[in-house]
Amino acid sequence: MKSIRQFHLVALCGAVLLAASSLTAADAKAYQVTGPVLEVTAATITVQKGEDKWQLARDKDTKVTGDLKVGSKVTIYYKMVATEVEVKEAKAQK
Repeated sequence: MKSIRQFHLVALCGAVLLAASSLTAADAKAYQVTGPVLEVTAATITVQKGEDKWQLARDKDTKVTGDLKVGSKVTIYYKMVATEVEVKEAKAQK
């Protein structure tokens, strides 16, 4: 009976950890940018959007459909995820 409880406890802990790990970037709001590609590197894609150049990071997990090259019109889907937060103490009132 004790081993069944331990099994259920381990299974529950595993499910909680799995659910928590899947919530991190999945909960971030999704955005998109469309325009012609100006530059492609192993780490970035640069797109012209109006007057602005948008440089977005990419990695081995970035899914690319089609032939990504300079001049191609693309729509890039991305999420903004914080990588570090530094809290500053508020200055004391005089």
